[in-house]
Amino acid sequence: MQTLLVESTAKARLRAVVSGWVQGVGYRDFVSRVAVRHRLKGYVRNSSDGTVEIEAEGPRDELEAFLQELHGGHPVADVSRVDVAWDAFRDEFHDWDLRW
Repeated sequence: MQTLLVESTAKARLRAVVSGWVQGVGYRDFVSRVAVRHRLKGYVRNSSDGTVEIEAEGPRDELEAFLQELHGGHPVADVSRVDVAWDAFRDEFHDWDLRW
């Protein structure tokens, strides 16, 4: 008997660009704590245009839960938009990294 993977446990990759008041308020630290709690690998960093860029890999259901928290989980940040692109899992990252 062959076992089929349930889609929610399939691994995936997402790239998110978060816009709004998200720099200088501890948003990257918040994103890192949430990512580690969801057992994701990847990174978060500030971009020169004032956005925050996130690349993350892990189980699709954990990535979706993580994404929901990016919208409004930080008590000070004012997230106006989260642009997301999904991609195939590449197993590129070994842990989570808060980049400068």
